[in-house]
Amino acid sequence: MNLFDVDLNDVRSAFSVIMFFLLAGVYVWAWSKKRKKDFNEAANLPFDEPEYPASTDSTKIKAEKNYE
Repeated sequence: MNLFDVDLNDVRSAFSVIMFFLLAGVYVWAWSKKRKKDFNEAANLPFDEPEYPASTDSTKIKAEKNYE
C-alpha cells in the first residue's frame, strides 16, 4: 500500500482512533490521584476570598457623594 493510495475513509478512521486515545488520555489525566489535590484546591478557590464586613448606609452615601 502506497502512502498516496489512502482514501478519505482511511483518514477518517485514523482520525477517530487518534481522537479516542486523546479522549482516553484526558480522562485518565483528569481522574488520576496525582491531580486530586490540585482539582480540590481549584474547586475551593471561590470560597477562599477574604471576608469583608457589610457596608453601612453612611459609607454607601459617602461613596455616592464622591461620584457626583
